[in-house]
Amino acid sequence: MAGTNPYIEKAEFELPQQNYDVTFMPMQNKVEIFSEKISTKSEGLPGSILDAALAAGIDLDHSCGGVCACSTCHVIVRQGLESCNEATDDEEDMLDLAPGLEPQSRLACQCVPNGSENIIVEIPEWNRNLVSEDH
Repeated sequence: MAGTNPYIEKAEFELPQQNYDVTFMPMQNKVEIFSEKISTKSEGLPGSILDAALAAGIDLDHSCGGVCACSTCHVIVRQGLESCNEATDDEEDMLDLAPGLEPQSRLACQCVPNGSENIIVEIPEWNRNLVSEDH
C-alpha cells in the first residue's frame, strides 16, 4: 500500500552517499545499507528506516503504507539521530499519537539517515511483531 500523502508537507532528506549499518534492537539485527542499492520505490521515503527494516525481513508495522498517516511505525533512534533528516510538523503530529514517545522518537517511514554514521534503532515493545508465520 505504498504511495504518497498529498495532505502533508514534503519531507526534505538526502540519500546516503556511503554505506552504513542499522542495528535494530532488541533483536540486535545488524543490517548493512548499501548506498547504491537504495530503491526509490519503497514503503515510506526512499532510504528510510522502514525501508531498511523491510528489506532485512524485519516486520515493522506500518498500517498506512508508509505515508505519514499513522504512528504504527514509531521507533526510537538510540544512536545516529544527528545523521537523519529533520522531522516535519506532520510527522511530529503523528508521533503525538504514539505510545511511549521519547525525544529520539521518529516514524520509521519518514526518518532517512544520510549515511554519515551507523544507526541504532529500538522498536518499542508494543510494536514488536516477533511472530513469523510460514505458509
